[in-house]
Amino acid sequence: MYLAKIYVTLKPTVNDPQGLTIKGALHNLGFVAVTSVRAGKYMEVKLEGNDQGIAHQQVDEMCKKLLANPVIENYTFELEEI
Repeated sequence: MYLAKIYVTLKPTVNDPQGLTIKGALHNLGFVAVTSVRAGKYMEVKLEGNDQGIAHQQVDEMCKKLLANPVIENYTFELEEI
């Protein structure tokens, strides 16, 4: 069995209004040293199986087809055996 830890973030050229809002709120709380915030998504997916190569391929396919929008988002993932 494997656990995929998936991180999805906006591409650097894509405007991030949520990140700007968080940055503004941090400034209002006194964290004026913050210069930039980029918001993203984190997901955990458990997969059954014994072949790490197949699990890696399946997670990559999941990200490309559903979990990330390749036009505006990048994704990375870690795969660990559990």
